[in-house]
Amino acid sequence: MKSINHTTVTDFIILGLSNNPMLQFPLFIIFLLIYLVTLVGNTSIILLVFCDSCLHTPMYAFICNLSFIDVCYSSVTLPKLLEIHLSQHKAISFTGCMAQQYFLGTNAIAEYNTLAMMAFDRYVAICKPLHYTVIMTKRLCILLSGVSWTAGFLNLIPFTVLISRLSFCGSNVINHLLCDVKPLMQLSCSSTHTLEIMIPVVTMLCGFCPSILICTSYVYIISAIFKIRSHEGRVRAFSTCSSHLVIVCLFCGLMICTYIGPASMDSLEKDKVLAVLYTNVIPMLNPIIYSLRNREVKGALKKIRDHLRSTIQQSCTLQNLPSSTVVI
Repeated sequence: MKSINHTTVTDFIILGLSNNPMLQFPLFIIFLLIYLVTLVGNTSIILLVFCDSCLHTPMYAFICNLSFIDVCYSSVTLPKLLEIHLSQHKAISFTGCMAQQYFLGTNAIAEYNTLAMMAFDRYVAICKPLHYTVIMTKRLCILLSGVSWTAGFLNLIPFTVLISRLSFCGSNVINHLLCDVKPLMQLSCSSTHTLEIMIPVVTMLCGFCPSILICTSYVYIISAIFKIRSHEGRVRAFSTCSSHLVIVCLFCGLMICTYIGPASMDSLEKDKVLAVLYTNVIPMLNPIIYSLRNREVKGALKKIRDHLRSTIQQSCTLQNLPSSTVVI
């Protein structure tokens, strides 16, 4: 009998984190706060890098690119998630679902590639400090950032095409926060054997080169740090890498837990919690981790604060207002 591969489902219903009516508004508030902190934090990092000439270095160029990815990453899922928990409008079109799945994967690959580029930047800065400005040129930084994005866009095209060709002729309810490949496979009434093989393979292939670059860089970095004689020098060198290393471990660990393993109902419940972390919490934490542990970022923030305070005080003086009322 000849099989007919067609899609009779025109939209999907995304349940969100919980289907309990009592939890809808509290979840909306929580996700709204996460989204606002993510937007404000990452946008602030981008503006700081552009406005402060002291931050016009390769490291901060990569941090700026990472912040932009995090804004895109959150914006792919959170606006729809907010709509789900506030208005109970849970439907998403088939095309919208495929687009969300595609751009989610694109941003994930771009983020991990950018983290690998940042590891290489730290390797050059610590292991080859005299050649840093020669190696890490503006042209190379632009090229590496472009490669990070291009790899994400190209690698997800065949994967998304395969998902879009699945037949959905039964339930259209996605028990997840978003349109991800595992819950879509659960709903398909056609064979998903190829995708079940491809998910871990594609995950490992997309992560192989960045992982090798990160691991190799840190082997050399740690070796160079142990060769530093002074304790203060070792602490200073390690502090420049610790924030990056924390983010790499969090992001890589969550990706492995989510996509390396079979799709089942039990794993989907676990994946919902993991999805909250890697699509919402990590983009929110990235600017906080970098700003709290980075002297240059804190210095740039202090300069802007002092400038704003001085401007407001001058304005108050011109208007004959007491400057003591100015609190920043």
